[in-house]
This record gives sequence, structure tokens and C-alpha cells, in this order.
Amino acid sequence: MSEAEASNQAIEPYITEDIDTNDYMEATYEHEKINSIGVNIEFDEDDINDETILGKIFDTPDDAYTFYNDYSFLHGFGIRRDDTIKNPKTNEPFRKIYVCNKEGFKRMDKNDSSENEKKCRRDVRTGCQAKIRITRQEDGKWLVDSFNDIHNHDLTMTPTKVMKHRSHSNFHRSIEGKSLMVQFGEAGLRPSQIKKAVNTMKTSNVADVTSKQCADVLSEHRKQHRGKEFYGLIKHFQDKTLVDSDQYFVVDLSDDGYPRNIFWADGRSRDAYTKFRDVVVFDVIYMTNKFKMPFAPFTGVNHHGQSILFGGALLENEKEETFEWLFEHFLKCMFGKYPQAIITDQDKAMGNAIKKVFPNTRHRFCSWHIMKHETEHLRSYVSRYSDFQETHKQWVNSDTIEQFEATWEVMRTKYELESNCWISDMYNQRIHWAKPFLNDTFFAGMTTTGRSESINSFFDGFVNSRTMLNEFVVQYDKAIESRRAAEEDEDFKTMNSRPVLSSVHPIEAKAGQCYTRKMFYTFKKEWTEAITNLTHETIGKTTVESTYRVGQLDVDKKYWRIVTFHSLDHVNVTCSCAKYETNEILCKHSLYVMKKKHVKELPSHYILPRRTLNARYKLGSASIGLGEMNTENGVSAYILWCVRSNFTKLIEQARDSPLEIQKVNTLLISLLDDQTNRKKSMSLENASQGSCMGVSQIDMMPQLFVRDPVGPTTTKGRPKLASRIKSSLEAPKKRTCSYCQGLGHYATSCLKRKADESLQET
Repeated sequence: MSEAEASNQAIEPYITEDIDTNDYMEATYEHEKINSIGVNIEFDEDDINDETILGKIFDTPDDAYTFYNDYSFLHGFGIRRDDTIKNPKTNEPFRKIYVCNKEGFKRMDKNDSSENEKKCRRDVRTGCQAKIRITRQEDGKWLVDSFNDIHNHDLTMTPTKVMKHRSHSNFHRSIEGKSLMVQFGEAGLRPSQIKKAVNTMKTSNVADVTSKQCADVLSEHRKQHRGKEFYGLIKHFQDKTLVDSDQYFVVDLSDDGYPRNIFWADGRSRDAYTKFRDVVVFDVIYMTNKFKMPFAPFTGVNHHGQSILFGGALLENEKEETFEWLFEHFLKCMFGKYPQAIITDQDKAMGNAIKKVFPNTRHRFCSWHIMKHETEHLRSYVSRYSDFQETHKQWVNSDTIEQFEATWEVMRTKYELESNCWISDMYNQRIHWAKPFLNDTFFAGMTTTGRSESINSFFDGFVNSRTMLNEFVVQYDKAIESRRAAEEDEDFKTMNSRPVLSSVHPIEAKAGQCYTRKMFYTFKKEWTEAITNLTHETIGKTTVESTYRVGQLDVDKKYWRIVTFHSLDHVNVTCSCAKYETNEILCKHSLYVMKKKHVKELPSHYILPRRTLNARYKLGSASIGLGEMNTENGVSAYILWCVRSNFTKLIEQARDSPLEIQKVNTLLISLLDDQTNRKKSMSLENASQGSCMGVSQIDMMPQLFVRDPVGPTTTKGRPKLASRIKSSLEAPKKRTCSYCQGLGHYATSCLKRKADESLQET
């Protein structure tokens, strides 16, 4: 209806008296929105006619819309909202019109022409005049003052087809439907997966939802947080602190309130670090959030050999000062305890930051990246010298520092290696990758950042390049919970099963009794090799020490390993392969010698807690004694954390007995009285200082205003030919043919398949 038509149309006597019939009537065209209130007005189809509808009164326009929509469902058509006419004086709506969805005609774009063809939707409108009009009364109710039920098109009389009209296909616009889709979205499901789940749960008389409808609902939900994502992120961590007092969370804010860097770790991650801090894998990946802030997880390995997360960070860039900020807060979060070893790629900024913040940590380069660079940088030497590749392999696989240095001198002279070439640069950084320089450090069997990449791929399905910041931290928690559930599954399997031994030797029996299920499987492979495939030669022997060369008969003796056995105070065995030093599992060579020397059981000092169930997360685990803590420099954060952990474990262990809880409470009251008396004896000045320490960082902080980042973060990134491993979040999905297993196409366009089919036809 045009504005002129609205003003000229005779106004029925049902309109309110405050509307002047001579005033100009303003007609506004609302954007089409469908009611989601779900008002159900029951009526008898046989009693409905023009006379009964005219004069019908409704409390709200939504009630009238629902009534007409139910009516249209029974009569085989759909409806939509058309005009809303407002009072020009008060700007309040006083008249609404709902029409058949085939009312009017499709608007033609002026730019459309036969020369400029484009894909257009089919025209569904026929100029149908069927409609209902309601007008607001003085008492605020709405009266039907016009009703036309004449259609100029065929009606849809099949219920399964009627429900496909947009006004009837409204489950995805209902409160119930939206809530369900949002919950599935927050659980990490994609729109296509949400569609399947919702369509399975809904009733049969409701039209199926589509993937696009699910995506639209999620998009609309995200708009509620637009401009407030960073606030939502902070609120998430504040809420978590109420249930996890050990959570650590820090934000680096710009002067304008924009987040530059964010780091967090919950209490369980910090607890895990105290047990598994001997090796940390650190890497940076992209495409995990809408602002393209690089995601930097700190990854470790638990007692089952599974990946665990010590913490996560979202960074502004990959500059040296950014990594310094992150590592400093990671160290502060982890009670000032340095990781014993860290594995990263060869990023210089990252390496410099590690050198400054973790000076005593052994830094290892990812071997995968190095091998990738070898292919690129050594191609010219391989083509020029026929024996270069073999010599280079011997150099890389050197067992001792002497052998490594001697082979390098041969290579440098023989192949005329320049001082500024890539291989010379790698020699200068040999302490970060060469095996002889790293044989004394535990790396949990890892030499690459692949452990971090496995964590990154695990986040695939939880986050993507469109994930909002407030959603990212929620999905991070869901991914962590899933990872921890897998750890608890392995704990259960170890506790509720017995190992199958390959021998009756007490060494294997002791390992099966102590190690976790997966760690025993690793040990068993070494033990089986030791008792079936190895032999030895004696090199030297005294009353307390014996040295052997151990290996397989079908292997050249130059590849055999040197094993030294000591038995002065207790059994001690070392092997040149350094498997125990780097993996904390005895190698087959050492086990072979121990068996030959008639060792009765596996020595306890070779069974480290991190390989047993003693390292599992549990509230009732062994208490931490103050003798294990360094109290020389006062009460540190780590000491307080350990004492609080012991207190929590005490409560958990005593909670099943009212008598024990009473004992604990009595003891606590006595201790509190002692502390009260001690405080009273202190000077007023010291007491005042002590009372302010706990609140100064919170109560005296200035009011901060936080904002979302202005736009996507511009990182230094990686070159197009970068050698770092891409996670499944970054790497494009490769098409794989199910017929020929080739890449780049599917079976439907496979040339080999078509050729084979044509041969069969002939």
C-alpha cells in the first residue's frame, strides 16, 4: 500500500478517536520478520468465515498474526507481514496488514537486461489480494476491520507441502529452535551437523530446518556480542575464577583499551605442569579466530604419552618483545619453575626470547623443519657430488660430539662449504638440533613440533577463522575437557586391566606392575627385542663395571651400541643410544645386559613417576611436604599453592567421615587461634602492610575500559613457501579420489575410472 493510498483510504469507525481523519497517514514498510512467540489460538475450521473473522478482537498484533497464519495453514497458503501504518503525531502504529505470501509482484532491477544475465530466483508472486487488516482501538486491543479471502492462485492442500511456506516453516525462528541451535553451535557443531541433530529431535509435523537456517541463527546470535567480544572473554575468565581459584589470566592492554596479548591457564593445567614440566612444545598457529590473532599453545606429554595443554595465548604479533612478555607470564604462572626443555621451530624472535627468559632451558629445534629445509638448500650439493648425501647423513646421525666435529671438517673441506651458506649456519646452531649435543636431555621421545600440531588439529572442529574471541575461550575449555576425558579413560583402562607379559622374568613383571598401559607397551617392545634378537661382545670387565658392545647379528657391528653396567652400590646401566636419557624408558641394549647380569627386578630408580599412575590428576594424591620446597626466600606462590592443594586433599579424604571432618575442623580452629595471637604480637605497621598486600592489586587498580581490536591482526606471518607444519585449521582440504587414491580430484571426475569403465564396455 502506498502512502497516498493509506491517506485516502476511508477509515472505519473502529479507529481510535485521537486520530484526525484529515491528517496525513504515514505508511512505513517494515523489514519482514516472523513472529517467534508461538501463540497458539485454537479455532474450529468449520466455524470460520468472513463474518466471524471480521470484528474479531486480539490483544496484540502477534496474536492476530498467529491466528491468520494458523488459518492459512488449514487453507493451503502462507502469509507475510505487509504494511504498518503509523500515527504521524505519536509515531505509534495503529494499523497493520497481513497478506498472502503471493501478494504483489517481484521488483525488477533497473540494471537487469538480456545483455547482463545473472542467476535470479524464480518469481513466486502473482498479485494475490487475500489479506487481513487490524486496527488499534482506544482500549489498546486490535480489531479485524477488513478481510479478503479470495486468491488468484492454486492453494497447497498437502500438509507436508503447506508447512514449507516460509510463515509455517518457522521452527528455526522460534525460541525453542533458536535455543537448540545455539546450544549445538556452542558445543562446536557445524551448521550441517546442527541441521541433522535438530531434524532428528523435532516432531514430524514441523518442517525440516536447513543448514543455511542454522547458519543464519548462529550469525544472528553472534551479532549480540559484536563489539563486546573482548568484554565477554574477560567475563568468562572472571566467572571461571569463582569455581577455580588457581586459574591464571593476564591481558596486555594498549593505552586505548585494545587487547594486545592474552595468556591463561587453569588450575589443573598448572598442576599438570608441576609433574610434566620436563619438556614443553611451543608453536604458533593461525586461522583460529575472527581477529586473526595467532594462537600459541604450550603443550606437554602426560603419563600415557598423550598431549596435554599447560596454557594458551592469543598474540598481537610474533615479535621478540611479544614472546618475551608471554614467556615471562608463563614463568610467573608456573611458580617460577623453568621448563627443562622446549621444542620450537627455528623462528629467531622466538629463540631470542627463550634465551632471555628461559636461560637454563635446553632449546631444541624441530627436526621436521630442518629436514624440510635440507631438501631446499642441499639440492645443489647433491647434484654436484655423488657421495654428498651419504656423508651428510653420517654427519647428522653422529653418536658422539667427536664424530660430529670430525665429519664436519671433512664435509667443509671436501665440498667447499662457504661460511655463509645454510649448512654452515646450521653447524653454528648445532647445540639446538644435533643429537650428540642433546643426548643428555629428556624430550619424551619427541624431536618435532608435531606434538603441538596434534593439539592444533584437535582444535579443528572447535574453532575456525570466524570464531569470536568470547567464543574462542569457551571452545578452548571444551577442547581441554575432551582431552582430559581421554586421559581419564586411559587411567581407568590401566587401573582395571592387567598387562599381558611376554616372559616370566621379574624385570618385565615389575614394569607391568608400575607403568601405565601405553608406557608398558613401549617397554614391552624393547624387552621383546632384548630377549630375542640381540647378542653381545665383551669389551672390558672389572669387579664393579662391565662394558659390552650390543646389537643384532645381521647388523654391521659399527652400528652396535656400547653398554656400561655398574653394580657398586646399586644397579646402573648406560647405553650409547641414550634412549633412557631422552625418553625415560630403558632401551633394549640396556635390558639385554641387565638380563645377562641376572638382575632380579627392574631397579626403582629407572621407574620415574611421570610414567606411572602416580602422576595422574586426583584430589586424593600424595601430600606435598615442605621439605620438598625451597623456603629460604620466604613464602613463594608455589609454596602457597602446594599448601592449599594439601588442604583441599585433606578435606576430600575426610569428607566421608563426620568424625574425621570434626577433627580437621578442631585442628583448623586451633591453628587459626595461633595465627590470631601471632598477628596481635606483631607491630601495627607490619600488620597494616600485611593486610594491604592482598587487596592492593585489585582495589587500587584504576578503572579500565576495554574494547575489541579495531580489525584483524597483521602478523609477520610466514612466506608462501614456509616450511612450518600447517595444522588442519590452516591447511586447505585436499581432494582425494576414492577410486585411484590420487589428489586434486574426486572419483566422479577421475580419468582413470572413466578409462577403465570405457574398456569394460568394449
